[in-house]
Amino acid sequence: MQNSTRIFAAAGHWPERGIHGGIFRARHDDGAWERIEHGLPDAVEAHALAVHPREPDVIYAGTQDGPYRSIDGGNTWERPGFPKGAAMVWSLAFHPTRPNIMYCGTAPASLYRSEDNGDNWRKLPAARSPEHCVMGFPTRTVSIAVDASRPDDVYVALEVSGVIRSTDGGDTWTDLSQPLIALSERPHLKSRIGSDRDSEGMLDSHAIIVSRARAAAPILAARMGLFQSADGGRSWRDMEIGRHSPLTYCRDVIVSPDDPRVLYACLSPAARSTDGSLYRSSDLGETWRRFDHGVQARGTMMAAAVHPRDPATVCCISRCGQVFGTADAGQSWREYRLPEGVHDAYKVVCC
Repeated sequence: MQNSTRIFAAAGHWPERGIHGGIFRARHDDGAWERIEHGLPDAVEAHALAVHPREPDVIYAGTQDGPYRSIDGGNTWERPGFPKGAAMVWSLAFHPTRPNIMYCGTAPASLYRSEDNGDNWRKLPAARSPEHCVMGFPTRTVSIAVDASRPDDVYVALEVSGVIRSTDGGDTWTDLSQPLIALSERPHLKSRIGSDRDSEGMLDSHAIIVSRARAAAPILAARMGLFQSADGGRSWRDMEIGRHSPLTYCRDVIVSPDDPRVLYACLSPAARSTDGSLYRSSDLGETWRRFDHGVQARGTMMAAAVHPRDPATVCCISRCGQVFGTADAGQSWREYRLPEGVHDAYKVVCC
């Protein structure tokens, strides 16, 4: 990890529980975190971060007041033309070939699109939750993926309501959840915690990706593991991550920006736990090996990121506020512990 590498972390804010969130920044060379606040709402709660693929000083953050943008590496922030109202942002994504097009997902479940680098946003009214499973919280739009080989194909992961897809850039949508629900008929894929449905675990989506190495083949990270489609989401198969890891609850899956066959997955025992690990695949998920050798995560591993210009630099974050980074493709790791009181961490990026 180069000395100039910056790490950004986002955390939830629950003062009544003694949890203090926000957006934090550190540099590799000193590892000291600073809370960055200038221009952000008071008591900011952040669940999403995204770095512009071509301009590393342009960073977007998802907050309880919509998306915010910094053009100076996080020093100052501004709120672009996003509709006012209660909308906690849970996901941000860039179009893979036209980064001026962005998508933003919220809770309660809605999807917004910008065609001018995030200056203005428009709600996509047809992107709605199928409401397959009623939980004790609103459905969250937690992850968005655009197929680089089919740039009008957009996939959205919903927590807890499965997956929807658009084939026209977001104007119309199709529910892809029925095959996931069918998989829950298998005994090892049944799970209910907050509802009356055994399919709850299969509908508990956390992240979705489409590698440019394989068109129309989304991979979904969910409570019950990793699942892949070979036909644009019309059917899904269990990738059987349990063959490679004793931990199968998957909170995040990402594609390396330099090699579309390389994937990383965050695996843990449960949503709130005292263990977590980062796994790597070099063959589009056919096989996996543990990547974070020597790391001792004391919480669920929530998210991972690869430096956009240095694939040997990888970061991951645990729910309890541990950030781990490697500069040598996993041979050695350094821990960057977030400040005292920051526990509900959700997202990390490095640039």
